[in-house]
Amino acid sequence: MIDEDGTKLGVMPTREALNIAREKGLDLVEVSPNANPPVCRIMDYGKYKYQMQKKMHEAKKKQKTVEVKTVKVRPRTDEHDMQVRIKQTRKFLEKGNKVKAVVMFRGREQAHVDIGEAQLMKIYEAVKDIAEIEKKPKKEGRDMIMILAPKKK
Repeated sequence: MIDEDGTKLGVMPTREALNIAREKGLDLVEVSPNANPPVCRIMDYGKYKYQMQKKMHEAKKKQKTVEVKTVKVRPRTDEHDMQVRIKQTRKFLEKGNKVKAVVMFRGREQAHVDIGEAQLMKIYEAVKDIAEIEKKPKKEGRDMIMILAPKKK
């Protein structure tokens, strides 16, 4: 049993501990139920819950979320447009986001999977100093997808 100011009161029956807590107008909270004997503390439970909620909120704020940004090209995308997509990819990776590079095939283009893979590898070659392939180029339906992740420092 621990007092509200952190003083150890020793081992005592539950009824006695509850009576002490009631006298002080506080709650008896079981802090460590697995210990032998279980550890209880006299505290204001509402205030304790509020502080725990506040800590969780702060931890959530500090957590960094990684987004997956998408860059789409076609097998016949022109060189200038490819450079624009590469620049976008680089910007996303530098911000710490993952990039999903997609080559979209239409009609007879689907027979030329090698061209689509070459487009994806061109993107990777341009950003390989700051990125690594998380998922290799793979055809899924009408698209070919590759996922790039920023390199770990």
